[in-house]
Amino acid sequence: MTHAVDGASILLTGGTGSFGGRFAARVLSEHSPRSLTVYSRDELKQSELRRSLPDDRIRWIIGDVRDRDRLRGVMRGIDVVVHAAALKQVASDEANPTEAIATNVGGALNVVSTAIDAGVKRALLISSDKACSPLNLYGQTKAVAEKLFVWANSDGPGLFSAVRYGNVAGSRGSVIPLWREQAKQGVLTLTDPNATRFWLTLDQGVDFVLWALGNMRGGEVFVPRLPSVSVRVLAEAVAQGAAWRVVGLGAAEKPHELLVSRDEARRAAPTETGWAIYPSVRNVMSDGWEYGSSGNDWWLDGDALKAAVEKV
Repeated sequence: MTHAVDGASILLTGGTGSFGGRFAARVLSEHSPRSLTVYSRDELKQSELRRSLPDDRIRWIIGDVRDRDRLRGVMRGIDVVVHAAALKQVASDEANPTEAIATNVGGALNVVSTAIDAGVKRALLISSDKACSPLNLYGQTKAVAEKLFVWANSDGPGLFSAVRYGNVAGSRGSVIPLWREQAKQGVLTLTDPNATRFWLTLDQGVDFVLWALGNMRGGEVFVPRLPSVSVRVLAEAVAQGAAWRVVGLGAAEKPHELLVSRDEARRAAPTETGWAIYPSVRNVMSDGWEYGSSGNDWWLDGDALKAAVEKV
């Protein structure tokens, strides 16, 4: 079956991050794109990825999503855009709000505007659970970015949508690599043992993005159905027997991840992989329904979680 990326010229912003590297490798090995443009501002990460992906279909471009003129030139001839570039560290964004807004909001607007002008067929934003009832600046910038991608459908012939999911297990800056390093000293730092999170691997994230690219009709925010994990149980699975030092949740952190709020549920409908939140009311989900990690009916624990951790 032909996929939306087959025969397409793809632009991947933030292409040297954890997601970008895996997405590029998977698309090139499993599909047949005409070309893949990796667009990022970190020349060191780009050179490292270039060595691991020696493929003539890749075009390596140093650039910042804040630079609209640079994007305008790169966007020419592009069919599909996956916008993954963002400043994602919650504490850093809180301390540097103008930088977070310039990249996450201004950059998203630049991507949308240049994609519309270039006649891009499909553009997909990689959003975050933190965009749902946002508590911190990172989430607020991602919520605005989602709105920009939804709005873009009214201003051009292309399709613009978003995917929203939580932290990716094992990605750069995530807790599992940190705990494994701390386990060597015998003490793990936990924000809150009673907190819960959704479980998503890098490959599952890529699978979901590819599914969304193939099924988007424009204006959706896609949310995957995922299992939940307890921070307490996850810490035991990563480093059984290690001591804990509980540091508490920060002012910008939630105890539980939320992917669909009760207000958004009025605009949400089930899909084969989870849910789609639409711009207009669909009245499909029941009143009072929300999709959060604490009230989930699918949990990873015990041997299943240990096996999942070992694969990270």
